[in-house]
Amino acid sequence: FGSSRLAGFPTPTAAPGRHRPNSTMLSGLFSSGASVDISLDAEATRKTAPLGRDKQGDKAYIFTDGEDVAGSAIVSLKPGKKIDHQGIKVELIGQIDMIYDRSSSYDFFTISKDLEPPGPLTESKQFKWKFGSVDKSCETYAGINCRVRFFVRLTVVRNYASNVVKELDFVVQNLGIPPELNNPIKMEVGIEDCLHIEFEYNQSKYHLKDVVVGKVYFLLVRIRIKHMELDIIRREITGQGQSQVTENETLTKFEIMDGIPVKTESIPVRLYLSGFDCGPTYNNVQNKLSVKYFLNLVLVDEEDRRYFKQQEIFLWRKKIG
Repeated sequence: FGSSRLAGFPTPTAAPGRHRPNSTMLSGLFSSGASVDISLDAEATRKTAPLGRDKQGDKAYIFTDGEDVAGSAIVSLKPGKKIDHQGIKVELIGQIDMIYDRSSSYDFFTISKDLEPPGPLTESKQFKWKFGSVDKSCETYAGINCRVRFFVRLTVVRNYASNVVKELDFVVQNLGIPPELNNPIKMEVGIEDCLHIEFEYNQSKYHLKDVVVGKVYFLLVRIRIKHMELDIIRREITGQGQSQVTENETLTKFEIMDGIPVKTESIPVRLYLSGFDCGPTYNNVQNKLSVKYFLNLVLVDEEDRRYFKQQEIFLWRKKIG
């Protein structure tokens, strides 16, 4: 049971807004007389989700594992203009991007389709493209040090000028498998001759809209406790070996007791996960990323000393969106 140790968790840092909404076409000027656009085909009922850590920021369409990803690409020319190119192609890419070390970005899959062979283009042209039954076992993730991206890239290859590239992100979410076994968490912890408590949570695995139900039972209280809280902590582990980086982020601090408890007192716990920025547990994504979640029971005494105990929980997605 952690004693007199301040839990120093970093303040969440919002990732810069790098994306534009997927509901509009991306346009880019690559010569005085031409522009390129790319868009996704999506029915009006398809759900969207934020692309980054800012939940009020840009959103994109959600796709799941095995779904087709299709859309349109347009190269627009002004009347009387023409361009010479070495081919036009579209790629679907899954990428792990280390935010503070872009040189370590890693494309874990790439699928490419040629839209136009090399040659001159003398008029505007629209291309339909489709990637069928795409394997998307990883999910989109935007963290402190790492993000997992899925995007479509349109490239006009040119000989004597820079290639023209446009990227359009989308979000991947996958339904989890309901656990067959979901044992409760029950532990007795304390400080010898000072504090002895028993805490219990109704289960160890939760979906993202679930409710944590439990109780804290005081068996021995010789410390003047002034309040107790339950925190949800996200632990992001990136990299491997000596380059591995671990970041702890406190998603919420939920007060469950205010005042001095007495021996044999039982404090109920009820915490709704839907109100917080939780995502699924990820284990060793592409050997580069793991994300774990913990319930952190914290007691604070009248001298502001903190006593805490962490317990890992497993989170899974029950519903898309």
